Amino acid sequence: IGVGLVGFGLFFILFGILLYFDSVLLAFGNILFLSGLVFIIGFKRTFTFFFQRPKLKGTSFFFGGVLIVLMRWPLLGMLLEAYGFITLFR
Repeated sequence: IGVGLVGFGLFFILFGILLYFDSVLLAFGNILFLSGLVFIIGFKRTFTFFFQRPKLKGTSFFFGGVLIVLMRWPLLGMLLEAYGFITLFR
């Protein structure tokens, strides 16, 4: 279930980007991706991964970007998410 949710999440994010940053598709993709991640590695491990002290900057940018996409500013939200994603996995 988790791998399917992550796959659909990535598909919706890619499809939302291809359709000129459609905010509904991007928001749906973000929600599916995060819920799939929770199904794959568990809630506790997901929480500890995102909220480690050295990764708080990347986490805040990533979740801030998700929030901005949900508020219908998709381009700015995706830029913040990309920066947060790069900072998280650097």
